[in-house]
Amino acid sequence: MNVLGKLIIIGGAVDKGSFTEATFDANVANNLNFFETGILRRIIRESKHNEESRIEVITTASVIPREVGPEYVKAFEYLKAKNVGLMHIEKREQCSDPEVLARIKAADVVMFTGGDQLRLTSILGGTKLHDIILDKFQNEEFIYAGTSAGAAAASNNMIYQGSSHEALLKGEVKITSGLSLIQNVIIDTHFVHRGRIGRLFQAVVGNPRVLGIGLGEDTGLLITGDGKMEAIGSGLVILVDGRNIKDTNLTQVELGRPISINSLTVHVMSMYDIYDLNTHTLEIHNSQYFSPLITPVLGEDDK
Repeated sequence: MNVLGKLIIIGGAVDKGSFTEATFDANVANNLNFFETGILRRIIRESKHNEESRIEVITTASVIPREVGPEYVKAFEYLKAKNVGLMHIEKREQCSDPEVLARIKAADVVMFTGGDQLRLTSILGGTKLHDIILDKFQNEEFIYAGTSAGAAAASNNMIYQGSSHEALLKGEVKITSGLSLIQNVIIDTHFVHRGRIGRLFQAVVGNPRVLGIGLGEDTGLLITGDGKMEAIGSGLVILVDGRNIKDTNLTQVELGRPISINSLTVHVMSMYDIYDLNTHTLEIHNSQYFSPLITPVLGEDDK
């Protein structure tokens, strides 16, 4: 990948608690599983200046930006982040505004909220703001973080439509271009709760070079410039690798007809597991074959 920046992509439906609750602090232990699993805290820790980093929360994808945005600002501040801003970028013209561009240039982290990924890419795509983000990601210690729509838009290929229950009918999954921070992957979110594995199967069978990434709720990936992806959060990450597909009827069936696929490879990741995009290998953090709790019995030939 040869980039200095990092991606932190999150599956959505995160349990960050609600700072609108009057008794939030009293009930913090009950509604802050999000913090305990460490996704927001990890964003702060991975950033250039930690709690001093400049973080910009961007609500472009959301249809309720003035409700969603302040929740994330308060969440970061609760974790001792001292320099958090909020940007409601709702029109393409704003992406050329000198004040907006100056804030993005000064940011160590941009955090894109959930919503509609097509809204996000149609507003930001090809603008000066988009160019600055790509340049910073390539050449600086910069973090692009996104949840739900913000995660789905990070790759060069982006799923923007397709029902879960009809996902393996030809033509049901719609794909367009994303923001292109990472190549040769395609990302789907809310993956476990909404049963979207069929969407990812169809996305991958159409171009088996692309690795499908399905992010479960309250789960994410930290992707570094050396091509390593670490699972963070409380749930699951599903990877769909189509490089070994042997056969499919994709080009033979009519639109709306079921798709057959022979030999998809599927990996399941949980917290601390690492997948290498260069070697296509998965390292399971707590593997049963390398448990420090088990002392091997040595034979005479092993001593």
